[in-house]
Amino acid sequence: MTLPAPFAALAPSRLRANAPLAPYTTFKIGGPADWLYEATSADDLAAAIAAARAAGLPWFVLGLGANILVGDKGVRGLVIRNLASAHTLSDDGLLWSESGAVVQDLVLETARAGWSGLEHYIGIPSTVGGALWQNLHFLSPAPERERTMFISEVFSDCEILTEDGERRVVDAEYIQFGYDDTVFHHRRDIVLSARFQLSADDPARLHRVLQENLSWRGSRHPWLQVHPSAGSIFKKIEGIGAGRLIDQCGLKGFRVGDAQISHIHANILVNLGHATAADVRTLIAQAQHAVKDRFGHELSVEIGFVGEF
Repeated sequence: MTLPAPFAALAPSRLRANAPLAPYTTFKIGGPADWLYEATSADDLAAAIAAARAAGLPWFVLGLGANILVGDKGVRGLVIRNLASAHTLSDDGLLWSESGAVVQDLVLETARAGWSGLEHYIGIPSTVGGALWQNLHFLSPAPERERTMFISEVFSDCEILTEDGERRVVDAEYIQFGYDDTVFHHRRDIVLSARFQLSADDPARLHRVLQENLSWRGSRHPWLQVHPSAGSIFKKIEGIGAGRLIDQCGLKGFRVGDAQISHIHANILVNLGHATAADVRTLIAQAQHAVKDRFGHELSVEIGFVGEF
């Protein structure tokens, strides 16, 4: 494959042609990217996007690969793995992080240092960029779990690369945080780095919260290490629950090929080993049809479909 001229500015050791994407997604499903580049800093990420734009190629930024299904035919253009993970924690609890940092790593580091605000998100696969993209949330705090905690509650500001190619710092008003929704769903802006204001707390208490959250989550969600998945497949139906409807249709354990509706959580589809994107999409359609026929509810897909199917 001929190297596009603008790609000459990228580090050649981190640029590959026809690279499989399945290993870089939590579903472990997906065909190859025409080009795959590993960006190791915020500046590198911005440069890679600029190179794709200059080459006239489509581009996609990939974090941990959760909440997406990559098509069996792969992704055209440039896929950029965001490995930009530099971060600092100041004496007043202000955390600055590049957008490719893994949230779980930051959770553990800040909890050990006695700073509260991220402990709710232990066990959720996400980078900082992904967390802001979806306004990462979890039912917490333990043990009551009476409300949903959102990453927006500790967000201060972030630097973005706008869809027009401008680097600028924006606040929560610009991002328009909602439930599983932000401005990033509606504009091709990319988070380069972000700042979060944390509050002082007892490390022992935070460690206990981490254990409680991991236990609670582990009892309700299949382990990614055993059964790869993309997380919840369908959007929340207020007061009803998509998973509950699927369960009431008797579909827990139902499978197409190696794609299966989890026995643990009916709103999660798992890869039993060799599932294809086609298997997953067929299973999604069958769950939608079953719920529509029995209950009259439309199940809307929450995960993103990336590439060609």
